[in-house]
Amino acid sequence: MRRIRLEKVKTLRNLGINPYPAQSQKDYSNAQIIEKYDSLQDKKVHVAGRIISWREHGALIFCHIQDQSGKLQIFIKKNDLSKTSSKNQTIGAPDLKLIDIGDFIEVFGTVSKSIKGEISVFPGDIKILSKAIRSLPEKWSGLQDPEIIFRRRYLDLVMNPGRIDLFIRKSKFWQLNRQFLQEQGFIEVETPIMELVTGGADAKPFITHHNALDQDYYLRISTELFQKRLIGGGFEKIFTLGPNFRNEGIDDEHLQEYYSAEWYWAYADYTKNMDLVEELYKFIAKKLYGKTKFTKGKHTFDLAGKWDRVSYGDLINKRFSVDIFNDSEEKILKILKEQHLDTTGLNNRGRIVDNLWKIIRQEISGPTFVIDEPKFTSPLAKSRSDDETLTERFHIIIAGSELGNGYSELNDPVDQFNRFNEQQNNREKGDEESQMMDIDFVEMLEYGMPPTSGYGYSERLFWFFEDITAREGTLFPQVKYELSEETKNTYDLK
Repeated sequence: MRRIRLEKVKTLRNLGINPYPAQSQKDYSNAQIIEKYDSLQDKKVHVAGRIISWREHGALIFCHIQDQSGKLQIFIKKNDLSKTSSKNQTIGAPDLKLIDIGDFIEVFGTVSKSIKGEISVFPGDIKILSKAIRSLPEKWSGLQDPEIIFRRRYLDLVMNPGRIDLFIRKSKFWQLNRQFLQEQGFIEVETPIMELVTGGADAKPFITHHNALDQDYYLRISTELFQKRLIGGGFEKIFTLGPNFRNEGIDDEHLQEYYSAEWYWAYADYTKNMDLVEELYKFIAKKLYGKTKFTKGKHTFDLAGKWDRVSYGDLINKRFSVDIFNDSEEKILKILKEQHLDTTGLNNRGRIVDNLWKIIRQEISGPTFVIDEPKFTSPLAKSRSDDETLTERFHIIIAGSELGNGYSELNDPVDQFNRFNEQQNNREKGDEESQMMDIDFVEMLEYGMPPTSGYGYSERLFWFFEDITAREGTLFPQVKYELSEETKNTYDLK
């Protein structure tokens, strides 16, 4: 099939037709032709798109083209077409055999309706814009393997145009996030993607090398520490939108490269921040989906109304009858083993308790703020004034998923230095997710940073609203490099 199409490319060139011209004209999208039919009826227009169907019936051809907005019928009457012309780059009726499904074409014709009442363009001129030399997959059976979909997302978008709508909503999702924060007085800032010391979250980083400086750098796992440097420098309400990178496993809620948002708010604490987060999530749900009530798996939840706020330690104690502060690590590990969880490498209380917490999280329908996490799991959060073992930290849990994390930021430089030391000790014992010592950040705190609350969340929130997996909600998720046998043979690759 590819060979046949390459021959058609050659024939077009011999006719003086450029199969891949630079110029084209498109007056309206396909959807606009349909929406504005009353005003466009009997008028001549230029439209363009990819051919997705082609059915001949004598002197008539029923063709559909597809663009980003949808599909449109092109009702071809062969006798009405202009001749093949190298000057005008048009293709006449005798040479329509050189056009295939998958090609991009430009049509100049009259807007009207077919006998069956379908809004169509009746062409006088047809031009080819891009000749496809590979056939599209079969409509119903040709693109089912998820791995192929992720590797060749462009084909998925062609065969399943509803996916385009999904990613348009994703773009709108981030637009709404930016709009909300800017309306609240936040300023968008830039922070480095490559960092000498990475931090702001418990995660294993990617490492790269800076040739000009001849030293290793890390791809950021969070924008937290640089945003707080800006708060120390005088900014008061700031946010970032952009990619983060975590060298961890792949599952339905996690990718190694993902888009996220983080903000920092001077002179606010975690209670004010929870109110703001609740307002944001309700805003997105109403603006993007027109509702606040959702069902996900076994969970049904409504974002309207005031969200619950419950204690992290109390939840664990109630579920497992264990005191995470005073009971032995051996007792907590035993509970994890009873839940058939792998405890290999869990060599500190924070990591052990965090795995216990993940079991409980899946049982919460929410929306719920889980608050007051232990100090030993929260190296960057401010301790509560009435209980030094707890921090002013919160997670948002909805339908068993963690959809954000925030806290009152630690701004005591001595306390921060000691916590970094503890984290560094954990790293030296083999915990690659513990945070690094960032002495430059500690020095910033020594110059003073005002009371501040921060919050971070990722595109998981969008995946959640759409009820899709991480890879389904990402245009080009990372996949293992692989070439098909067809590709190897086509290009003589080894």
